[in-house]
Amino acid sequence: MGAEFVYRKAVIFTLIIGALALQWSLWVGKSNVVDLIYLQQTVASLKTNNASLRHRNDRLHADINEIKSRLEAIEARARKDLGLILPGETYYQTVLPEGSVSRASTD
Repeated sequence: MGAEFVYRKAVIFTLIIGALALQWSLWVGKSNVVDLIYLQQTVASLKTNNASLRHRNDRLHADINEIKSRLEAIEARARKDLGLILPGETYYQTVLPEGSVSRASTD
């Protein structure tokens, strides 16, 4: 009985050490649970960033297609961004008195 008891004790001790080693590698070792959680958060952040960049790219592609297909779009962009005034047009600028609130909407 003595040898069998020592054998069982050694097997149980070996199993406990093995379980502890597995737990150690799971929580602290290379590619552990903490790293997994950090990587999942990083992936979620990158997906959000990619979605906003994809939306921006879609808007830019739509603007490019509109400019390529319509002359009016080019003219409207030049008027808005560059202050285009065609020959024969008269430019009027309205100056509001100080202290008054402008009701013009901006895009």
